[in-house]
Amino acid sequence: MAKQPMLKFVQIERDMPQKRDASVRKEDFNEIYAEYAAAKAEEQASRCSQCGVPYCQSHCPLHNNIPDWLRLTASGRLEEAYETSQATNTFPEICGRICPQDRLCEGNCVIEQSGHGTVTIGSVEKYITDTAWENGWVKPAAPLAERSESVGIIGAGPGGLAAADMLRKAGVQVTVYDRYDRAGGLLMYGIPSFKLEKDVVERRNKLLADGGVTFKLNCNVGEDISFEEIRSKHNAVIIATGVYKSRDLAMPGSGSEGIVKAIDFLCASNKKSFGDEVEAFDNGDLNAAGKKVVVIGGGDTAMDCVRTSIRQGATSVKCLYRRDRANMPGSQRETQNAEEEGVVFEWLSAPKGFTDESGKVSGVMVQKMRLGQPDASGRQAPEVIEGADYVEEADLVIKALGFEPEELPTLWNQPELPVTRWGTVKAAFKTGATELDGVYAVGDIVRGASLVVWAIKDGRDCAEAILDNFNSKAAVAAE
Repeated sequence: MAKQPMLKFVQIERDMPQKRDASVRKEDFNEIYAEYAAAKAEEQASRCSQCGVPYCQSHCPLHNNIPDWLRLTASGRLEEAYETSQATNTFPEICGRICPQDRLCEGNCVIEQSGHGTVTIGSVEKYITDTAWENGWVKPAAPLAERSESVGIIGAGPGGLAAADMLRKAGVQVTVYDRYDRAGGLLMYGIPSFKLEKDVVERRNKLLADGGVTFKLNCNVGEDISFEEIRSKHNAVIIATGVYKSRDLAMPGSGSEGIVKAIDFLCASNKKSFGDEVEAFDNGDLNAAGKKVVVIGGGDTAMDCVRTSIRQGATSVKCLYRRDRANMPGSQRETQNAEEEGVVFEWLSAPKGFTDESGKVSGVMVQKMRLGQPDASGRQAPEVIEGADYVEEADLVIKALGFEPEELPTLWNQPELPVTRWGTVKAAFKTGATELDGVYAVGDIVRGASLVVWAIKDGRDCAEAILDNFNSKAAVAAE
């Protein structure tokens, strides 16, 4: 009987890929984790208990076949592991890098609950697909037959690109329209390279183009082309714009120079890494070098801002969050990485205004908080502690308070486009269909700001619904 390669979680301890020392990694924007060697990937995959009811899979938005590709990896059958992984996930190597596994698959691993330490699912997922790229197993779309139908996709983020990939593989003609000069959306311009190196995204963009997807970049819908013109060119349109409008702070001093939006700060840093001319970075407006930086917020975007500030050479970096560590929405793993790199977290602290000198920000007026009774969401609501205010010195304040949708009906002159009271597009669950004929919507523009993995799921589900619709119409026409 062949030796069982799995269930080794008792004999083998959890072992993440080696993380570069904080003193070294904070000097550059390279990814902080090394790649698994083949033997280590097989060893860590073999810790999987092959549960009868795999909670890792059920808590993954894509319901990836995680136990299957872990077993194949442990057996050294990497090409089959890759095929299994990519069957349900358009961008497994991206999810392996940036998904908050501690809140999803790994956080719900059965052996984690039993005290043995979770399987390193994300690191193995990354290893499998990076190995597939190295060995030439990742191929561009090669549909068995071309179809006459075409789909226009507005937005080249993960949701739009996931839909484009599935549609193109089925032979549909696909055109992607995006306002930026490079495809990828926030994968390219929002997420720093130390979490997701940009060649990882660029090779996916090239793969899509090689497979026949047409990209119309530097194309701002509502300005360079109208929404109606896009509708007239295609049999279906998918709105996958994401949410880029930053939430703001209306309080004394908020108009001072040196108070910036997280999206502007991160985009400037990423564009500079491409070698682009970025005036606001070069003149210091969006550059943390030599400054006392305060970041307001507790989500993943805030973590990206504090860690980017460290790498740009800030003299100090502090993060203000109005709740405590246990209640912050960002990844605990990212918080730990930030602390290792020198970021100071001021928990239970909220801004109430800003001080300035000659119109330039000089500090944040901070009010200390405590957690009171749970609010409507079930989370304990922060309450102000009277008399505990202080001023935190700052040369640069970055607002990382989350994102809201832009007013698409106004921007695109489409008053009939159905939106919710929050401004997100109203779309049917699973299919993404809107009340406008042939118009679909996916990702953050429907959900509100969320995870990349949810956008991928929405894009894939929508593509499947569009293909079903095309096939139904073709069957009727044939009759």
